Amino acid sequence: MAFTAADVKTLRERTGCGMMDCKKALTEVNGDMDKAMDLLREKGLATAAKKSGRIASEGIVKAYMTDDKKIGVLVEVNSETDFVAKNDEFQAFVTTVAQIVAEKNPADVEALKAMSFDGSQTVGDALTALIAKIGENMNLRRFARIEGNVCYYIHGGGRIGVLVEAENSLADEAAYEAARDVAMQIAAINPLYLSKDVVPVEDVEKEKHIIIAQIKEDPKNANKPDNIIEKMVGGKLNKFFEQNCLLQQDFVKDGDQKVEAYLASKGVKLTGYVRFEKGEGLEKREDDFASEVANMIK
Repeated sequence: MAFTAADVKTLRERTGCGMMDCKKALTEVNGDMDKAMDLLREKGLATAAKKSGRIASEGIVKAYMTDDKKIGVLVEVNSETDFVAKNDEFQAFVTTVAQIVAEKNPADVEALKAMSFDGSQTVGDALTALIAKIGENMNLRRFARIEGNVCYYIHGGGRIGVLVEAENSLADEAAYEAARDVAMQIAAINPLYLSKDVVPVEDVEKEKHIIIAQIKEDPKNANKPDNIIEKMVGGKLNKFFEQNCLLQQDFVKDGDQKVEAYLASKGVKLTGYVRFEKGEGLEKREDDFASEVANMIK
């Protein structure tokens, strides 16, 4: 029995599955719509599609680094609950995805999903199968890949991940530990910029505008000459840099020196970093625990 593009569209609307999955199903059953629907259900694809609208803001951030410390990867995959994030199959899936990113260097998430997962299915297909098996919506949200001299730190079992890049080799244990110490600081404090030298001009001007407005609001500054006001602005702007720029921050393990000085003492020069926090910016799921328990009892 032949089928048309309209049949594929109808099957997609009925099941919520992807167009290619629907086409494959219709091909396999010679265009029989009912059998195609049953086939998609048997494979768990229809079940997985129905879950795709549910909020997934838990999950994990995982890191992967090659043995030579020359390629580092961060991957965030979301799930509906923290419980599933601890599932061994979920963890294994995210680890494999991170390794694929390191090896294949995909352009974006969609390109990553189209890549081979294990030789028999794509990353996207493997994710769909995992959704069907575990019973929760999941989302391969984002990844970062740095090729150079890298180091990573994972905090809270995958709640926050940091990947840093250095100009110099981190093969030396002391240099690597210094970079990791700073990665820990990035995880804890979440600086906005690497250095004051890379803060966009518009951000500096905006901050200056705010500082000047604050100074003028204070009656004690009404009669102060312009040169004093200028010094006050400069001082407050430096404070802004110290709070928001990593290299100008106090080093958390030794408040007597700045991060930049600490790294220099270990022969390390950082050139960039990436920080992922699980679920940041996503809508959070709000559970009614009493209702959930009641439904389970029923």
